[in-house]
Amino acid sequence: MLLHDTIAAIATPLGEGGLAVLRLSGADALAVADKCFVPVGKSSVKPSAADTHTIHYGHIERAGRVLDEVLVAVMRAPRTFTREHVVEISCHGGLLVAKTILDLLLENGARLAEPGEFTKRAFLNGRIDLAQAEAVADLIHARTELALSAANEQLAGKLSQRIEQLRDDLVKTLAHIEAHIDFPDEDIAPDTKDQLLKRLARAVEFMDTLLRTANEGQILRRGVRAAIIGRPNAGKSSLLNQLLGHDRAIVSATPGTTRDTIEETANIRGLPVVFIDTAGLRDAGDEIEAEGIRRSRESLAKAELILHVLDGSEPLTPSDELLLREFADKKRILVRNKSDQAGQLKIPDEFGVMPVAVSCVTGAGLETLKDAIKECLWSGEIRAEMLQVMINARHQEALKRARESVLRTLDALRTGLTLELPAMELRIAANAVGEIVGKTSTEDLLDSIFSQFCIGK
Repeated sequence: MLLHDTIAAIATPLGEGGLAVLRLSGADALAVADKCFVPVGKSSVKPSAADTHTIHYGHIERAGRVLDEVLVAVMRAPRTFTREHVVEISCHGGLLVAKTILDLLLENGARLAEPGEFTKRAFLNGRIDLAQAEAVADLIHARTELALSAANEQLAGKLSQRIEQLRDDLVKTLAHIEAHIDFPDEDIAPDTKDQLLKRLARAVEFMDTLLRTANEGQILRRGVRAAIIGRPNAGKSSLLNQLLGHDRAIVSATPGTTRDTIEETANIRGLPVVFIDTAGLRDAGDEIEAEGIRRSRESLAKAELILHVLDGSEPLTPSDELLLREFADKKRILVRNKSDQAGQLKIPDEFGVMPVAVSCVTGAGLETLKDAIKECLWSGEIRAEMLQVMINARHQEALKRARESVLRTLDALRTGLTLELPAMELRIAANAVGEIVGKTSTEDLLDSIFSQFCIGK
């Protein structure tokens, strides 16, 4: 990627809509826009003559022919997202008009942006750090208000501030140790050594606190896969429809209606839960149903939560007992459906699980079930301050490496080993922590992160 060239992309989703937005960023963004934009009206001017953060009305023209009527926003460096000159063109929504304007921008000197390149430039130009850059993607992909809040907190730099403080503490301790390596005749005084040990112990404690947020952070970012299982006609599809709030799965009294897995995401008490309606687990009646059951078992292997639906109007069957035993080691919730009918279901004490009673006809018990799902995934209250430091999988891996190095540093200092060893371990720890905010990063790491973005962001 070259930072001195000018990039362009469609920043809105492709397809028909009221508006589409195209984005230009780079040293020649104003010049490229000048070649395409014809101002209309007394107050409208060419982008190169426009004041920063102003909007101008006019036409996009190619060889004197009007392509579209547009508004052009001009933002001059460094007060932009990328800290480069940025021009944004708002045209009529539609795949053809947006693509035609993009082609014209490319003809006039711009280059098509790579996935995530606008955000990557914001990072490389010092506008945001790497953790904040990842928060941009989290913001775009957020599926619940809690996920949105967590992304905004990270984008605001709340996590970065804590990471920077941790790294500063490690670097200061490293500098202190290296000073004694440079002057070997001066031993570390006992009280000074005690202070260093306490500082490092606090760093480990702080990393432990952050690491405990990893599971919750993963839940908010990518959701939890919850498979709905049970024998045919227990009410699996009806339960999915109730949890989603609309009819997504076909409901029929005929057993085996669901022939394939159906996946939909629902907001359960602020948590994104991907519900998977599976084919009834039984001996298949035909090849199509057999394939559906095979796919259901694949989904079950990946699921992090099981909702086992039982027919509360009938006694427990051998098929029910088989499923109860098969998934005993999985995190699960038993759902006794048809609570509006006379109850005949009794679950033996050996299974040690109390079912949640619901009726997919009346909706009774659905709120209790949602509470049970939330408590099963996230115990305790979801507090606002928790959202400020939700780490992701990359942060978790870096912190684990840093923690192990700090623990080895503590052992080396306590046992009186040569100072070169704790100094080496502290460098490893500081570099690992620095990776989180991009203080120490490789091109491969950056490519891996930004390749997950859409083009135009």
